[in-house]
Amino acid sequence: MKILVLVFLSLAFLLGSASPVHADGSRASAMAKAKTKAKAKTKAKARTKARTRAKAVKRVRHPKAATVNRANAQLAALRSSAVLVLDPKTQRVLYQKNAHAVMPIASLTKLMTALVVLEAKQDMKEMLTVTQADVDRLKYSSSRLRVGTRLSRSAMLHLALMSSENRAASALGRNYPGGTGKFVEAMNAKARALGMRSTRYVEPTGLSSANVSSPEDLARLVVAVEKNPLIRRYSTDRHFTIRQAREQTVYRNSNRLTASRSWKIRLQKTGYISEAGRCMVLHAVVKGRATVMVFLNSQGKLSRAADANRVRAWLTTFNPWRR
Repeated sequence: MKILVLVFLSLAFLLGSASPVHADGSRASAMAKAKTKAKAKTKAKARTKARTRAKAVKRVRHPKAATVNRANAQLAALRSSAVLVLDPKTQRVLYQKNAHAVMPIASLTKLMTALVVLEAKQDMKEMLTVTQADVDRLKYSSSRLRVGTRLSRSAMLHLALMSSENRAASALGRNYPGGTGKFVEAMNAKARALGMRSTRYVEPTGLSSANVSSPEDLARLVVAVEKNPLIRRYSTDRHFTIRQAREQTVYRNSNRLTASRSWKIRLQKTGYISEAGRCMVLHAVVKGRATVMVFLNSQGKLSRAADANRVRAWLTTFNPWRR
């Protein structure tokens, strides 16, 4: 009997001493599991943050496919044979299409005409007379500037830049020291000085298809002439009135974009002859950035303006300055 009691007490003692050990083991296991879960949560958060940062970088550096497709569609719709879009501040080409192609430039010629006149430091108040020598014998184009009309050199320059008046441009060249021949020499010399290696002028109006250049060269010219405040003002004026005999003649800008409030144009010039198609250059502000645009040989009366709007939409959508 005593032996049974001793056995019983021994078993009770062993069971009682084993319980705390088991409890301590359970607590340790629970703590380990908690630490493992905490580490897993921390790693998950880190992975989530990394993915978020990666997506943010992707959004900045790589626009969505839909945005890219829309931008590409805008450029694909351009109807000009040759195009150049330039950041004049950095000289970085943002877009180009046949930028080195040499072709007729029509009245874009008049930008160089204006630059040569102003750099010659001639008296801008001097009165010039339109003569038969200023009548178009190449294309037989019409003009509202009558033979015999007397205007100041400044007014002639105003009409040539704003309304692309051919007789005014001809009178400016003819009244240069040495006449039209010396004027054309000065035009070509200035082109060489500006690095316009593909450019050649034979007369000051742009009526001749032998006046040729490339988008790359014309961008250089636009950057140069934009620095002149008088060329900026005259090329972007909306209208200008002159007096001929007892009548007043109102001229309007040949570029309809100058009347648009959505455009901020600092300088512009349009041109057209059949060999050149519709041409246009712009120095405009888009998204707060100065931008030079050159469009040559655009087909259709409104196509050059439409192309300019497409390029502006592309610049706004794609923001190539950040690429």
